[in-house]
Amino acid sequence: MIKHLLSAADLDAPTATLVLDTAEEMASLAAREVKKLPTLRGRTVVNLFYEDSTRTRISFEAAAKRLSADVINFSAKGSSVSKGESLKDTALTLQAMGADAVVVRHPASGAPHRLANWVDGSVVNAGDGTHEHPTQALLDAYTMRSRLRRLAGLNVVIVGDVLHSRVARSNVQLLHTLGAKVTLVAPPTLLPVGVEAWPARTCYDLDAVVPDADVVMMLRVQRERMNQAYFPSEREYSRRYGFDVPRMRRLPEHAIVMHPGPMNRGMEIAPEVADSARSTIVEQVANGVSVRMAVLYLLLGGKS
Repeated sequence: MIKHLLSAADLDAPTATLVLDTAEEMASLAAREVKKLPTLRGRTVVNLFYEDSTRTRISFEAAAKRLSADVINFSAKGSSVSKGESLKDTALTLQAMGADAVVVRHPASGAPHRLANWVDGSVVNAGDGTHEHPTQALLDAYTMRSRLRRLAGLNVVIVGDVLHSRVARSNVQLLHTLGAKVTLVAPPTLLPVGVEAWPARTCYDLDAVVPDADVVMMLRVQRERMNQAYFPSEREYSRRYGFDVPRMRRLPEHAIVMHPGPMNRGMEIAPEVADSARSTIVEQVANGVSVRMAVLYLLLGGKS
């Protein structure tokens, strides 16, 4: 197993499959009366979050606690960071405290890679800028496999704000590694420069790809990262790229609809779609704990 999980590109097909298989075993814990394993007793996992997060931070915290690890939650707000402490100095402090794993979310792309050079423990990227979010891609792949029983050969359509989406970048890489075919659908203004080099095809017309999709993954429009107008209006965006009930009806019978959350209901996804039987949005949250348990277990469980 790799020492750090910084990018979906760190995972080859056998390693990614090992994580998904391990997550399946971890999910079986949910049916037990005592939902804990002693695997990481005595280990310390630090959640180092420089950006606001609810789902990801709580998911990693729950995962570590179910494996009996000691968890330290570090928020940049109200810490020495607000007094000007650098990432390196924070890393050295964590190192001195004996952190076995550091789960880091940071607004700067590449910050987890730098952190991995400064600490002896394992580093898990929980989202860096607009770069990557590998555990989200793993839980999305796990959800697809749980619902559709396979990943190889699936037609996965990822729709929306690809430009600012670390989820899209990680998913394209991981799904390609696992044999799925990915199509990115977005306005030209929300596709990044160089996207033609990604292992995915691009399309500007959502209606053209819906009938052949096994999975439709909607992305949140990240207004907080936008400093200019990328589309004429919210109404226009929703009309062309929002997933509504008529579009859902044109999906194949087995197809599923995904969203990494949090959602802008009514903009990128209609409430009726988000709450439908095809939606896996709540499942993705539950699966996130199992997948992150698997990641922490594989990174730390085998160490002496």
